[in-house]
Amino acid sequence: MDGQRRRTFLTQLIAAPTLALVTRTAVEALEPQPAHAAVPTLPAPADLVDLGDLFILAGSPTSHLLTLRVETDGAIVLGLPREEVGQGLTTAVAMLVAEELDAPLADVRVELDDARPELLFNQLTGSSNGVRSLYDPVRRTAAAARARLLAAAAQRWSVPVRTLTTADGAVRAPDGRSAGYGSLAVAAAAPGLAVLGATPKPESAHALVGTPTGRIDARAMVTGRQRYTLDLDIPGAKPCVLRRPPSLGGTVVAVTNRDAVLAMPGVLEVVTVPTGVAVVAETFGQAIDAKTALRVTWGPGPADALSDDTIRAKLRAATPPPLLPPLLTPYLDAEFDFAFVSHAPMETNSAVADVREDRAEIWSGLKSPIVAREAIALALGLPLSKVTVHVVQAGGSFGRRLFYDAALEAALVSQACRRPVRLMWTRIDDTRHGRMRPASHHRIRATYALGEVLSFEHKVAAAETDFRHGLGEIITATAASLPLGIGNATLAQTLFLTTVKSPYNFGLTTQSLTEVRTGIPTGSWRSVYSANTRGAEEIVVDELAARLGKDPVEFRRGFLKSAAQRAVLDKAATEGRWGRAMPPGCAQGIAFHEEYKSRTACLVEIDTRDPEHVRVTKAVIAVDVGRPVNPKGLEAQMIGGLTDAVSTTLRAGLHIDKGLPVEGSYSQFHYARQRDVPTDVQVHVLPATGDPGGAGELGVPAAVGAIANAFARATGTRPRSFPLDFDIDFTPYPR
Repeated sequence: MDGQRRRTFLTQLIAAPTLALVTRTAVEALEPQPAHAAVPTLPAPADLVDLGDLFILAGSPTSHLLTLRVETDGAIVLGLPREEVGQGLTTAVAMLVAEELDAPLADVRVELDDARPELLFNQLTGSSNGVRSLYDPVRRTAAAARARLLAAAAQRWSVPVRTLTTADGAVRAPDGRSAGYGSLAVAAAAPGLAVLGATPKPESAHALVGTPTGRIDARAMVTGRQRYTLDLDIPGAKPCVLRRPPSLGGTVVAVTNRDAVLAMPGVLEVVTVPTGVAVVAETFGQAIDAKTALRVTWGPGPADALSDDTIRAKLRAATPPPLLPPLLTPYLDAEFDFAFVSHAPMETNSAVADVREDRAEIWSGLKSPIVAREAIALALGLPLSKVTVHVVQAGGSFGRRLFYDAALEAALVSQACRRPVRLMWTRIDDTRHGRMRPASHHRIRATYALGEVLSFEHKVAAAETDFRHGLGEIITATAASLPLGIGNATLAQTLFLTTVKSPYNFGLTTQSLTEVRTGIPTGSWRSVYSANTRGAEEIVVDELAARLGKDPVEFRRGFLKSAAQRAVLDKAATEGRWGRAMPPGCAQGIAFHEEYKSRTACLVEIDTRDPEHVRVTKAVIAVDVGRPVNPKGLEAQMIGGLTDAVSTTLRAGLHIDKGLPVEGSYSQFHYARQRDVPTDVQVHVLPATGDPGGAGELGVPAAVGAIANAFARATGTRPRSFPLDFDIDFTPYPR
């Protein structure tokens, strides 16, 4: 037994794959519909198998490869094959470990795993799938650890293991003897130890899971001790920034003053990489000054001919007409436009790279580290075994860190200049050259008669979303990169069909996606297709209610498919005092959304009396995620979704001018400030039932619909283009 094995023990448990979740879901979806729905809607693909189900199935062959160790000082360390970007996943899994081991939460530490190619599809963070995919494997792993600790204590004391209990990080005997987990770590690691079967606790016995709990990293965050990528002390790593092209995807033709820039104070290297010209210097200030001084001749980018009007025209032209003619029935038609949107995480793209002739080491915030490692190894011409990629906790993502742009750039710069580098995207880089949520156009037609909705047809045309990260590894990433966009389109259609669905019995319901290639760098943005698609649908639901003379809440209650959905709607309406009198220019709005086995309703109040500063003044959110592991974390997720919706519905978007976003900073990309968000926000978490559902993306679509509906009722207008206030009220930075 080596030293590590003597100090700690490692437990790995196979969590048997099961199709029960998918099978049960399909059966529930096909149950008889409520009698009040005269025209029931058949299950959508996402009702039968959603994207989270597919990720769980894809990851099941390696879900047993979680690692957990108990140190001799009693510390319990879980290796997490996911990224923490502020969503609170490390806290949730620490709670699961502490629960199963009957240990204080403070004794549990969660470490982010390096890229582990052996995990295949099981190291991608996204699709609201963190807790869903880890809930059983983490519990089983911790239960296996507990069983070994009990067995070690039973052997030490020569007592039956069934007589022992665990509490407060220790094994206890009936006679009062006690042994801390640390004191049992070596014995528990013995290969020949006889261990009884390990079974996770019944959920009815949970004492910590389900209890509102503060983040385990909160103190480090607020005191500045939390280390992000650029905080890492990597010996010899020098600051690096890139001069980027004046239009998206432009190429370097020539650098005409390289020698002069190399002579500037502190400048160490000037090298060209595929995405621009990199400057390495002693300080970031010196690197930025030198980058600004560069004179570069640029080649064109693929989107140079595109601006807002041409993009909007392309999307409208690509939107198919409705398939169903209204014939003799009344109908409602509506069309919507949504602008491009920046991910705008607080921490910009960054990476540290140390590339030598025979090896490379990379540090970065990565949600798909396996494909990052594989792509970097390929780009550097190194064997995969010689490339190490460390996953660093990141300051926000919202889908942005599914791609590894900064890590690849840093690796190429380090290789070219033969020194470690600390690469940072400036805020302008991140806003203008970062990936963005695609612009989209929506065409909806609903037919109705005799108080019933007979059909609901939604055609979506969107700028292509880039899924070339695949499922987080090189095989599907390569497939997504097939010529003519065939592979990427397949992933896009799969994701659309397994996430977007209608919760209403609206008769014949269809939702379809057409994507348009633009050459603009895009990526999944929180709620991906659902934020716009379901947001637009909830606006139409309100307008249908008005056509049929129904109150918006009453109308939704009559067409929602399940009692669980109606319970969430009722909770929001009751707690938000739906229908209360409001001053002129102020109104309430409500909307509903269901995705990833979870559901939410959002009620907001809006004040439009000052047209220059429309404000959401209050929000009441009801949410049912099946089984919330940490209700406090869930509350934060829902408030985050609300804030994203306030921002992108009212003011935040990107204008495109000749192939480049006009906005270049937070001061120009008008994401909500404190004065723009409601001071009164209530989140009501419904009681636990069943398995955990997804939460990370759940909060956006309903809030988008609720805000738009409140605006419509307050102003008497029908909002059709978002964000609602989209003027260029600033002087753009130079290109």
